[in-house]
Amino acid sequence: MKPEEFARAMEKGDIGPLYYMYGDEPYLIEGGVKRLLERVVSPDFRDFNLNVFFGNECKGDEIFSAAQTLPMFSERRAVLVKKSHELSAATLEILTGYVQNPSPSTCLIFQGEKIDQRKKFFTEMKKTGELVEFKRPYENQLGLFIREEVKVYGKRIEPAAAELLAYMVGNNLQELASQIEKVATYCGGRESIGVDAVKEIVSDTKVDTVFELADAIGEKNLGKALRTLYTILRDGEAPLLVLAMLSRHFRQLWRVRELLDRSTPASEIGKAAGINPYFLKKVVEQARNYRIHEFKGIFERLFELDLALKTGGKAAPLMERFTMEVCGKR
Repeated sequence: MKPEEFARAMEKGDIGPLYYMYGDEPYLIEGGVKRLLERVVSPDFRDFNLNVFFGNECKGDEIFSAAQTLPMFSERRAVLVKKSHELSAATLEILTGYVQNPSPSTCLIFQGEKIDQRKKFFTEMKKTGELVEFKRPYENQLGLFIREEVKVYGKRIEPAAAELLAYMVGNNLQELASQIEKVATYCGGRESIGVDAVKEIVSDTKVDTVFELADAIGEKNLGKALRTLYTILRDGEAPLLVLAMLSRHFRQLWRVRELLDRSTPASEIGKAAGINPYFLKKVVEQARNYRIHEFKGIFERLFELDLALKTGGKAAPLMERFTMEVCGKR
């Protein structure tokens, strides 16, 4: 079952007896579990009808027994097993028997990081329950998440502000939700969240400096690039984070350079490259500093730099050399 199918089922009140919620995005998993519990057990009766276990601490027969217990003052009871990826093989074997014939008055929810569909437990789960995977969204999918989170606070967000927020925070949804709450609170009675509000509240000096480095290299301004690089390294920013942001920036420049070479109208470049108009002019100007064949060498250098940093290379001389080569000074 996909998350959107799960969401539709919750809206209809279509609740099954078994769920295994897993994936690489804890924030979405927690949200899915919360939504399911709200549907299954009233907060007034959770003391009677909710059991919570942890996979690294419990035994199979404890979960089995709780799941077979009849609800009190309610149509259903819920049994939640957190850290289910840590359940032992013996526990899974015991629970396989329950999964094959689950109690209709219990909603048994497993919450974990990953599954192994080769195991009998999961093959039986697929027959009688739902496996719901919550994947961490790609960067280009964050806009929808941001807009929906902003609606919770009765506000809307400008497209450029949403893109800046995604760019600055990345796809860690827990952190993204936290920053959205701060910005929404800061905006007070204003209905719309703009770029200035995001810069004011979310702005992180280190992140801003990395943006400045990417822009300086994009402009081939060696002096500014080196000064910014030394500031970043002095402040202790993680070299691999800097590298990731540089890689993203040059992918954008490469795409825009391709479009420029095809004589794509300026009005269409932003849409084709997935760049918000707020940032487009700057990116186009930087892309004009490079010829299309240069990007192959830049991406090769980025790959070599990534490998060197991950195998113990010293960041300062490696990144200094990269900056000088890209800016045209050897």
